[in-house]
Amino acid sequence: VIMDLRQFLMCLSLCTACALSKPTEKKERVHHDPQLSDKLHDDAQNFDYDHDAFLGAEEAKTFDQLTPEESKERLGKIVSKIDEDKDGFVTVDELKDWIKFAQKRWIFEDVERQWKGHDLNEDGLVAWEEYKNATYGYILDDPDPDDGFNYKQMMVRDERRFKMADKDGDLIATKEEFTAFLHPEEYDYMKDIVVQETMEDIDKNADGFIDLEEYIGDMYSHDGNADEPEWVKTEREQFVEFRDKNRDGKMDKEETKDWILPSDYDHAEAEARHLVYESDHNKDGKLTKEEIVDKYDLFVGSQATDFGEALVRHDEF
Repeated sequence: VIMDLRQFLMCLSLCTACALSKPTEKKERVHHDPQLSDKLHDDAQNFDYDHDAFLGAEEAKTFDQLTPEESKERLGKIVSKIDEDKDGFVTVDELKDWIKFAQKRWIFEDVERQWKGHDLNEDGLVAWEEYKNATYGYILDDPDPDDGFNYKQMMVRDERRFKMADKDGDLIATKEEFTAFLHPEEYDYMKDIVVQETMEDIDKNADGFIDLEEYIGDMYSHDGNADEPEWVKTEREQFVEFRDKNRDGKMDKEETKDWILPSDYDHAEAEARHLVYESDHNKDGKLTKEEIVDKYDLFVGSQATDFGEALVRHDEF
């Protein structure tokens, strides 16, 4: 369990290093609310994005197990759960609610998994000391770890975030506070710490701002004399035209917040409207079970394309 947590924390703290390992691949910093998928949304190529959005990214991992017929049958059972008022139709709002549920389910499962490894005295609470000992105890005994990573610095950063999540200041987290600690982007009162940590990662000269080269450097590492990919050129234009709102050549805290935590666009609603538009055969603005199942490849896929692990989860039916 500890090793899993160590890898999880390193993933959070070393996101910049991960981006640099693939110099032509763009890294996504933006936290959608919730993040529907990291796949490209291009239905002309495949429906991977829609599968992730509809089922949740963790539940939409591909596997070669169901036939199209089985996919359709199980999708029909999921549709019955989405239709909350049981009127035989799935509306945009009902589909939006389902998409948000699907995206947040993996968060709750992640918290449950980590909770078991940190509530060492099984009192239904996780104290900072419990978390620190379970996560960093054996690491901090080694002043010179083999991987050379600064775990003490990571621990200081975690303690700051833990204190922010801990609303009553007793350094003991309830499950809700622990969830805010592990997934701060999901909580309004934690958004400042998300912005602060992001700026600390990207602001290499520590002047309190993110300039253009720091912004690009977080996504892309120059590979010798190689020409920049087109998406990098586009990001430079995005920085000048949209990110740097006051045109002073750098992003401050509020501009960074607008970038990584956009609040003016509901991705779940947009995806719900997209799915209805693509599946609504009679164009009445809502979907029957038959219309959804008829477009099963869009929603969940099949043995021939992609489909969701949620279709074989016993607790779905």
